Amino acid sequence: MKGFGTEIRNLRERLSKDSKEFSVRRVAAKIGVEPAYLSKVEREVVPPPSEVKIIALAKVLGADEDVLLALAGKVSSDLLCIIKDRPILFAELIRKLKEEPDHAVLRIVREVKDGDW
Repeated sequence: MKGFGTEIRNLRERLSKDSKEFSVRRVAAKIGVEPAYLSKVEREVVPPPSEVKIIALAKVLGADEDVLLALAGKVSSDLLCIIKDRPILFAELIRKLKEEPDHAVLRIVREVKDGDW
């Protein structure tokens, strides 16, 4: 599995082939960090940035913020609040889902979304 920085670099470089808007300097400016810092993040010299900066990166790069947060070893604050409300239940659920194949988890997600369960 790729690290957070490697994934950010890959996403940014893919986009930079078509537009100069995705240079390290321009992306760093869009999310409010120094280019040198973003470069260090991409090279995994420093740990991933804060949740706010990761969400900003996701928006700039057109990526899923939850995926980037997970790659950074973080959980979004809204999900954390949900888990904190019922920690035992969600811990049990997540541990059980870990054992299930993807198609079974996707079926559960669809059922919850549809309200048909």
